[in-house]
Amino acid sequence: MEKYSKIWEEIKEELEKDLEEVVFTDIFEPVNTVFKVINNYIYIVAPNDFIKKRIEMLYLKKLNKYLKFKLDDLHKFRVMTEEQASEELSDSRSYSITKPEFGIENKYLQGNLNASYTFDSFVVGNSNRLAYTSAIKVADQPGVVANPLYIFGDVGLGKTHLMQCVGNYILEGDMNKKVMYVKTDQFVEEYVRSASKKKFEEFNQKYRDVEVLLIDDIQFLAKKEKSQIEFFKLFEILHGTQKQIVITSDRSAGELKDVMSRLTSRFEWGVTVDINRPELNHRIKILKKKLTAETSDASLIPNDVIEYIASVFDNNVRELEGALKRVLFYCTAFNLNFTVKNAEAALENLVKPRTNGNFLNTNKINNILSIVSDYYRISTSDLISKKRTSKYVFPRQVSMYLIKTMYDIPYKKIGTYFNNRDHSTVMHSVEKITNEIEMDKNVKRDVEKLKIKCGEN
Repeated sequence: MEKYSKIWEEIKEELEKDLEEVVFTDIFEPVNTVFKVINNYIYIVAPNDFIKKRIEMLYLKKLNKYLKFKLDDLHKFRVMTEEQASEELSDSRSYSITKPEFGIENKYLQGNLNASYTFDSFVVGNSNRLAYTSAIKVADQPGVVANPLYIFGDVGLGKTHLMQCVGNYILEGDMNKKVMYVKTDQFVEEYVRSASKKKFEEFNQKYRDVEVLLIDDIQFLAKKEKSQIEFFKLFEILHGTQKQIVITSDRSAGELKDVMSRLTSRFEWGVTVDINRPELNHRIKILKKKLTAETSDASLIPNDVIEYIASVFDNNVRELEGALKRVLFYCTAFNLNFTVKNAEAALENLVKPRTNGNFLNTNKINNILSIVSDYYRISTSDLISKKRTSKYVFPRQVSMYLIKTMYDIPYKKIGTYFNNRDHSTVMHSVEKITNEIEMDKNVKRDVEKLKIKCGEN
């Protein structure tokens, strides 16, 4: 036991360096005891259930990552409370170390999950907060609080990541749980194959024996009538026995086309949550988190470069992270400094197709500039000029805000309509007007009037 206690102290020292002081003090400083080691699980003792759950939900993956480098055999941490430890002692159960009864690594991998998809690595913002909170509750009490959990949103916004967070969290708590992740088209292929070979028993056993089913992109059941019927039967069996089901889709259940209504109605039995496109500050947080994962140095790329990438790639997380990787590779391969200019060069071929899209309608932009100029009784040339008097600056900021919120054009592109202003200037203007609307009723009223005049219903 002394060996494992020493390892835990070493890990705590590493945590103290990595975490914010208040987090380490509140969460990890009081965790001092290794209670037992059974089946390659190392049980540490938390003072109460709150701290136990915080560690399990947010930090267990990190702890196991540290642990992997401390021991030759695969071990994992589990957390118990002081009350649970006392109960075991009162039952005359002493500290113990036992050998595993199974191949832990194989058991863990049975879920077919990406191990990097954890709640700790998922970046939370306004666009996904409800989905994140719902997923945590489902992971904590599978089959109880929301069954099914139906997550929908556009491509590349993190639905699969969040779904697999649930599976990984459940498996972290119990490697024996039968967690299955499957893409809908894979489910359909397996069903068709089993039907052609008349091997339904094997197919049914595989899917009906699971305790947690994570099924991705359910919209691909469209027009697959026999597969829909089979999935309906599976859903009924799993739901009826309180087995957790998590579903993702690119649209809400009510908008699914060519999927039978008795199936879509069941998708709405539990909790439905959506994930939207992340706002600017959220995108910056995502990039910084990704940068840490890629390089272990969140300060490698300066903030102005991060902000530039976040301002241009605002459609989805996958595209955003891809842009970051491209900049990293480009600057590293050619031994260049991480500057906005070099980032622009790295991303040039990706940015051009975006700026040629139909959504960049010059007539609509000119319409906004004309309406705002008339509203504030200034000329359009003054509006887009570099004059810095408040008479022109505020209407200019309002124009930038309207263009961004109405047509969601990249900040850099908006800057080109205002004498090639820097993207950071546009970002500041949009944020300033956003704050002004919340604080000043007159500004809010003016902006709402302008939106109507500009054609927004």
